[in-house]
Amino acid sequence: MSAQYNDNDIYNLSSYNYDLPGELIAKYPAEPRDSSRLLVLHSKSGRREDRIFRQLIDYIETGDTLVINDTRVIPARLFAYKDTGARVEILLLAKQEDKWEALVRPARKMKVGSRVSFAGHGEVQAEVIEEMEMNGGRLLKFMNCPNVEQFINEAGQMPLPPYIDRLAEESDKERYQTIYAREPGSAAAPTAGLHFTDSLLQQIEAKGINIARIILHVGLGTFRPVSSLDIREHHMHYEHYQVDENTAQLLNATRKGGGRIIAVGTTVVRTLETVYNDNCGFFSHSGETNKYIYPGYRYKAIDKLITNFHLPGSSLLMLVAALAGFENTMAAYRHAVQNGYRFFSYGDAMLII
Repeated sequence: MSAQYNDNDIYNLSSYNYDLPGELIAKYPAEPRDSSRLLVLHSKSGRREDRIFRQLIDYIETGDTLVINDTRVIPARLFAYKDTGARVEILLLAKQEDKWEALVRPARKMKVGSRVSFAGHGEVQAEVIEEMEMNGGRLLKFMNCPNVEQFINEAGQMPLPPYIDRLAEESDKERYQTIYAREPGSAAAPTAGLHFTDSLLQQIEAKGINIARIILHVGLGTFRPVSSLDIREHHMHYEHYQVDENTAQLLNATRKGGGRIIAVGTTVVRTLETVYNDNCGFFSHSGETNKYIYPGYRYKAIDKLITNFHLPGSSLLMLVAALAGFENTMAAYRHAVQNGYRFFSYGDAMLII
């Protein structure tokens, strides 16, 4: 029996909740990458198809353009210690000149001026410079550290999301990274891209499908929870993006030639919708975006979306509902639960067409 909704439900945070058995949260990824399942959702009719990710190529045509985010995840999770011996967990989010935005736990132990040290890394310390408005947010500066990036690579762990509920392992350094990751800067993987293999990308290009690249460094804006009961009151945190001239020209040529633009992940969606102009199409730009997309939004830049299954009540789920339709989206999620799809970062994928 289908659920019944009224118009106001699409703006009610509780409407984006769904029941998810814990065993459907993927702790490890599928191997090989393109053996993940793929739920194809037809947004106009609500029709669903159960496929395998490598069959994605059946839904993309010659002349279309697939857009990927080639940001690279940094080992952003650090464990530090106060003079008292208390352990502090740090998740680096974004670099600000010589400082870092971060989430720290427990935040109450990290006031302005507090310093922590890192076991096995000599005199290196991190000092709290500023308390940020986000819950647990701090601006940190590393002290006695001549090469901060090298230190992070040596001391940090891959920042697996907490719902995976295990410590990062050596295999996660490769697996929690897309095969095309290039530019370091993300605190989380653009997870829709985790399903691609070199072989699948080669098949896509051999079919005459273009591949375009953008960068959005995943930070707090992507995974900050929505807390406003009326979702229209939520505000996204800024994240850095880059779209170069080659990508802008390719996307404009795709549209002019009648091709479709397929976004690989919500980060690509938010970037492309940021740099699209009704009068002149796509343009090259780099900057910060806090683009927030929820039902009622009119998509201009993309035609199809590849995405993973998102947390209940998340802004990412709302973005999907804005494209596929609220009722179609929630029905698709119920279908995924009933049919044993695997959820979240290491889980299965959806294609919305």
